[in-house]
Parts: sequence; structure tokens; C-alpha cells
Amino acid sequence: MPKKNTMKFEESHYFKSLKAHKLEMPFGNFYLCEKFFISELNEGIHFDWQKIEDVVAELIKFYGKDAKLGYIPNRINSYSVNPHYWDKVDKTFNIIVASAIVVYSTMTLMNADLEKRFFKKSIKRCTSLTEAIEWMYGLEEFK
Repeated sequence: MPKKNTMKFEESHYFKSLKAHKLEMPFGNFYLCEKFFISELNEGIHFDWQKIEDVVAELIKFYGKDAKLGYIPNRINSYSVNPHYWDKVDKTFNIIVASAIVVYSTMTLMNADLEKRFFKKSIKRCTSLTEAIEWMYGLEEFK
């Protein structure tokens, strides 16, 4: 899979139609939509547990403590994350019902394959933001 043209969420037609709330953090941007949120993390960061806790605190402020959300990591940049955090996030917060990882290169696809092994819930690897968003809207959890 050669590196494909990346699409930032703000450059997509979904940005206006979904009326997303933009949450700017020092390590990336998050877009909070009705049933899911999208992350676009900065190049080269390590998405560690402290950053995850900071994001989840903001999600709970915005959606409420009993929210059940889809998560779309739009991997427009290269960054690292410990794949074990998927299970830890699930056990600690139980906020994510499914994830659609948007990959643009062979490396991000391989990382997504690895992460899929650590998350007990559904993870779909997508090759476009459109595919990820449409998949989210098709989830049984949101019907």
C-alpha cells in the first residue's frame, strides 16, 4: 500500500455537515461529532496514557460520563501509541464502542493490524475518511 493522499477532516465535506466541535490539544486536534469523535494527532508524538486521560476527560465533559462513542483515528501523521492502551481505555473508561482507523500507508496499516489484536471491540481499517464515517453510521450500536 503506497502512501496515499491524506485528507484532514477540516478539508472534507463532512466538517460542515456534521457540525463537529473542534477540540485543540497540544498534541493534536479532535473533532467531536454526535456519535463519534475523530483524532488527528501531531507528527512524531507518543500518544501516552497521560494524553489519553486528558482527551477522555474532555470527551466526558462534552458528551457526559455515560457516553458510548465511535472513535476514528485519522492517521494523517506518523505517531506512536502503545497497543495495550486499547484494552486499558476499555477497562478504565468503557466509552468507545468501536473504532475505524483511517490508514494512508503500509506502516499505518501494519500498526492498525497490531492494535486490532489488543481491542476486544470492533476495529475496522479504512482507506478513507468517507469509508470510516459511513461505517460508523452503519453500526448497530448507533441504531
